[in-house]
Amino acid sequence: MPISGSTRGAGDRAGRAARRAPYALTAALFLAYAVLSVTRYRRMEEASWDLGIFEQAVRAYAWLQPPVVDLKGPGSHVLGDHFSPVIALIAPLYRLFPSPVTLLVVQAALMALSALPVTRASAKLLGQARGLALGAAYGLSWGIQRAVDFDFHEICFAVPLLAFALEALLARRWRAALGWGLPLLLVKEDLGVTLAALALVTAWRARRADPRAARLAAAVAAAGVAAAVLVFTVVIPAFAADGYAYWEKLGGGADGGGGPLGGLGTKLTTLGWVLLPTSGLLALRSPLLLVAGPTLGWRFLSGDPHYWSTDFHYSAVLMPVVALALADALDTARRSPRPRVRAYAHHLPAAVLAAALALSATSLPLARLGERSTYEKPARVTAVERLLAQIPDGVRVETVYGPLTRLTSRCQVYWIGGTEGVRPAFLVFDNSGDRAGDPVAYAERLHPGSRFVLTGEAGGYVLLQRVL
Repeated sequence: MPISGSTRGAGDRAGRAARRAPYALTAALFLAYAVLSVTRYRRMEEASWDLGIFEQAVRAYAWLQPPVVDLKGPGSHVLGDHFSPVIALIAPLYRLFPSPVTLLVVQAALMALSALPVTRASAKLLGQARGLALGAAYGLSWGIQRAVDFDFHEICFAVPLLAFALEALLARRWRAALGWGLPLLLVKEDLGVTLAALALVTAWRARRADPRAARLAAAVAAAGVAAAVLVFTVVIPAFAADGYAYWEKLGGGADGGGGPLGGLGTKLTTLGWVLLPTSGLLALRSPLLLVAGPTLGWRFLSGDPHYWSTDFHYSAVLMPVVALALADALDTARRSPRPRVRAYAHHLPAAVLAAALALSATSLPLARLGERSTYEKPARVTAVERLLAQIPDGVRVETVYGPLTRLTSRCQVYWIGGTEGVRPAFLVFDNSGDRAGDPVAYAERLHPGSRFVLTGEAGGYVLLQRVL
């Protein structure tokens, strides 16, 4: 029977809508992430100095200067802290819009972009509806939300790179998978090992279909490990007088024990969060999950309890790996000879989406988008910004969380007590509850031989100017 024009037209429209859905999801996620980040910045709720550190580095790149990060200590080179030259890509945009908000928007865009390959790959394997469900669940996953909600970090570049690499791997585009993975070497020093894991999984998948690609992947794996060793032992120490500062965090422990067993309860809880709400444990059936191994390994071997938990940005790079490992496992499980496995695979995409929606509406950062206070700028912040406006551009300022991101785009900013003999023109710090006692006396203890005067106070912060 001939197909009528109206039926064909409806089919074409449905096909176009299905093709556009991943892009619409990506755009919606970008809007949500950007609003979450920027409104948090407007409320001055930064919980670390990381946004200021990265802005100092990007600002230096934008003006073609060495990426010195004075917040880490006068004259500290950012490549002596973490090897993340990829952030220089933000410099042209920052030159046009010199603000920490630029970094937050770029991060939101990169995180949202990662949902595109996740959704496309899932849809290709499982069909449009289930693929879109997995893409949305990924975009709402706790690891991505925690990262977006915690300042800026270089790993926002790794997340889409991993997603595109794994999409190519699932499509059997072996060389494209390796090509997407190679830039990980420029994102952070530990990701050379992650590249090696990605390349080994690629080699395993390609070993029969394309032996040449498998050999190339094995070579890339070796190169990834070699590059990581070189960066850890040669490149970073070349920019840091004391060598790689994070070696001291390996081993040891807290939470009742040392070494790998330190904080075992916290680590198992984090592992449960990585695998349960995001994949219902089915991701364990895919070899793609091995790509998450290096990140989980260094985190759990560390003696720093911050690395063990679900907080901050540390789990973001795991999310695209788990999501696409789930898609891969679902593709296999739905053809299982066991009815229970097939039934589980049939219902799991909707289940992980429901879990992500429930968590997002209740306990995860995106829940704040439904609160009126999110969009209101507190009077305290307005008062603090008015206080900081008294500081001239280009001067040296010593300060703390909160004020520093209002100053890093126009001043030379140092961390309070970390100037190492450099005398700042202004000090700004939180003296709420009289925590520092007499602010003038406190400033003069930090800088013996200098004299300061109190020039203003707002929202618990005090502003002091050096007069001698």
